[in-house]
Amino acid sequence: MATFGQWVEGARLRTLPLAFAPVLAGAGAAIGALGGVSDLIIGSPLQGDSPTINYLHVIVCVVLALIVALALQIGSNFANDYSDGVRGTDDVRVGPTRLTASGLVPPQRVKRAAMLSFATAGVAGLALTLVAQAWWFIPVGVCAVLAAWFYTGGSHPYGYYALGEVFVFIFFGLVATVGTGYAIAGTMTLSMWAAAVGVGLFACAVLMVNNVRDIPTDTQAGKTTLAVVLGDRGARVTYAVMVLVPYALLLIPVLAGHIAALIAVISCALVIAPLRTVLNGRTGLDLIPCIKSTGFTALAYGALVGLGLAL
Repeated sequence: MATFGQWVEGARLRTLPLAFAPVLAGAGAAIGALGGVSDLIIGSPLQGDSPTINYLHVIVCVVLALIVALALQIGSNFANDYSDGVRGTDDVRVGPTRLTASGLVPPQRVKRAAMLSFATAGVAGLALTLVAQAWWFIPVGVCAVLAAWFYTGGSHPYGYYALGEVFVFIFFGLVATVGTGYAIAGTMTLSMWAAAVGVGLFACAVLMVNNVRDIPTDTQAGKTTLAVVLGDRGARVTYAVMVLVPYALLLIPVLAGHIAALIAVISCALVIAPLRTVLNGRTGLDLIPCIKSTGFTALAYGALVGLGLAL
């Protein structure tokens, strides 16, 4: 029987920064679109002394968006644990213990944990929909849950056909960032989309380095990830592109007048070590710290670009 610590490990906490990053970036972009932090605090001189931004609305939207993002991330992790475990993909692997494949937890219990997480995301998502009055959030949310499940679930999981990064980019980048921003501001800006693309690329980079580590075992198990398709060297170069392009994208908000967005460049210091490790051809257990480091770089980038856009 699994201990609490093993359940926590099964939730894969090292991936959770990917849930915070888009929400922080989207919230910052939304505040910037509504006038910026100064307007949030003291109000616009053109509209009197009252702030034009409802700070309570901002807080509620951010909290609900965080619950949705965290629950979806955890649910996706448990769903992946269950599906790969029952399919046998995780029987031979390098990395942290999986609940299902190790036999620590019966498969159905892991599946229920995934479903409970998805249900939590659904409830928080409905609340966010009501607060934001954005009814299109509902079908998008349903698609996000389905994408999380069918990544490795079902008879034809898209994660086995080199499409994992595509859906991660869409839902943990574009949807999460722009969705948060729209819930707060009721609008979408070019700077918001630029931040979303940057955050999405970092999310893809986390998945890519994870799959670079698993190329030998995934190939053996018949799991065709994008890393398997690109080959070891191609996948490593792609990882480098994914973690560097977000900084080039900062030019978009700068040209739109958000010069403070350049503060996000500070986060590149965090990605130097994992980038060097990946490009130097390290394998197996040596790549596990890169997953965590890339996730924290994503968090720092999302938080800093959000701060820059909000100023």
